[in-house]
Amino acid sequence: MRAKEISLKEAKQNKLFYFVANVVVYRAKDKRCLILKRDEREKVHPGKYAVPGGKLEWEELDLKKPTRMNGDVFDFEDAVEKLLVREAKEEAGVKIGKELYYINSVAFVRPDGIPVVLVKFAAKYLGGKVKPEAGGFTDFAWINAKEALKYDCIRGVPQEVKKTIKLFEA
Repeated sequence: MRAKEISLKEAKQNKLFYFVANVVVYRAKDKRCLILKRDEREKVHPGKYAVPGGKLEWEELDLKKPTRMNGDVFDFEDAVEKLLVREAKEEAGVKIGKELYYINSVAFVRPDGIPVVLVKFAAKYLGGKVKPEAGGFTDFAWINAKEALKYDCIRGVPQEVKKTIKLFEA
């Protein structure tokens, strides 16, 4: 039987998480990656440098517009790719390629108690002038792996920048 609406009625409370995806944006012309400084008002990692990303939201799973039906299951193909293309544009003003390369993942609990599954990817920069999203970010930098160590980044970001640069240099 097909779902009629998105609901948590039958969900197991101990299995609920935010799903978040981040993307390390790689600029080939100078082998640098984009980092953004989070606003001091952010709940998670205020004032730290990070990479673009965001949460998958229910509105992105419109049951009237699945990309396909898989029996009685509503499929939404390329949901993560669409999420990261949108977030890179919204948060940084840049366009990225839809081809993603897996970097790593981490599960964590936010200071407000919400559990999160974060999956990180790398993607190529396609263009656009960087303009940090007002209210979310206050600064940005294009950095290489060595320079990443000089910024107050969220733990792991310098290693992800290094991995991304190696990935695209190969």
